[in-house]
This record gives sequence, structure tokens and C-alpha cells, in this order.
Amino acid sequence: MRTRVVRIGRSHGVRIPSAVLEQTGLHGEVEMAVLSNAVVIRPGKKVRSGWAAAFNRMRKNDDDQLVDDPPLSSTAWDEKEWEW
Repeated sequence: MRTRVVRIGRSHGVRIPSAVLEQTGLHGEVEMAVLSNAVVIRPGKKVRSGWAAAFNRMRKNDDDQLVDDPPLSSTAWDEKEWEW
């Protein structure tokens, strides 16, 4: 399939036919890279993708402890006046 590079303001773009979008499932944000003199467009990764699996691995390895353990020292105000 051939298409053209067109001006879009000060930039340039390529119109992607609907048929191509339907085949690839591209929508919203995408990732673009240059590989061997070709432009590759992929679906954008979801923010925090894979975090749940990483946290599960941390829990299995007992690596999910608080970073500030032992807790920071508390003050008299923390001990007597602070209320939740």
C-alpha cells in the first residue's frame, strides 16, 4: 500500500488508512521507532504495564519491605498529639 508524506503545520505526517488501523488495532498513543531505515509504529504501552507482576515477584521473594525500616524517629508530638 502506498501513501504520501504530507505537511501538518511545521511537521509532516502520514495518513494511515482505516483498513490498516483496523488490522493493527492502533489507536490513541503509539510508539514510533526507526529500524533499519524504516519507521515502525506500535501500540503504546499502558502506563505501569507489568507493575502488578513485578510486585507479586517482590512479595514472593520477601522483597516488599518498607524502605525506611526501621521507621523514622518520632517526636513527642507524634507520640502524644497526633491523631488518625
